[in-house]
Amino acid sequence: MSVAEEQGEIAASTRAVDTEYLVRQSMTAGYQLFSVITPPAYLAFTLSRYGRKSFSFNRLLRATWIGGVGGIVAGGAFGYARYNFSSDEQLRKQRIRVAYDTSRIRAEDHGVIGSVLFAVLLPAFFWRRAFTGNLILGGAGIGNSVGMIWHYGRTLSGDPPPKSKVSF
Repeated sequence: MSVAEEQGEIAASTRAVDTEYLVRQSMTAGYQLFSVITPPAYLAFTLSRYGRKSFSFNRLLRATWIGGVGGIVAGGAFGYARYNFSSDEQLRKQRIRVAYDTSRIRAEDHGVIGSVLFAVLLPAFFWRRAFTGNLILGGAGIGNSVGMIWHYGRTLSGDPPPKSKVSF
């Protein structure tokens, strides 16, 4: 194998790895966004359309985790469409920028902590009110949205994450 062929394979491999990383980050961002939007949107839609009698905690939890799955799909599709057609240099810069974005890292940390807590606590408190799968998955979605709101509340109250200095 010649040197040019090896360099071409390395460049293609690097591009694939960068694209995969950025698409996964887009999927995470989609889940976070939809987990924040879905519960209030579902509540507003259900209460305005059908009234209070038709509201069910089980349906709210199911809508929350299904909305999160929709966010994963939408974020992945958007990320793939965006990053698949970028140049190698732009892709590399974006990956470095995303990898060292402390605000994003802290938001993901708060989201994961909230997901784990609520995936455990919601079934403990509401065991007989909803199906187990909806309690765990919907609890994780609600916990993620609570974690995201907590992150943005900390940032707005004057406790922003430290900035990392990355130069290109």
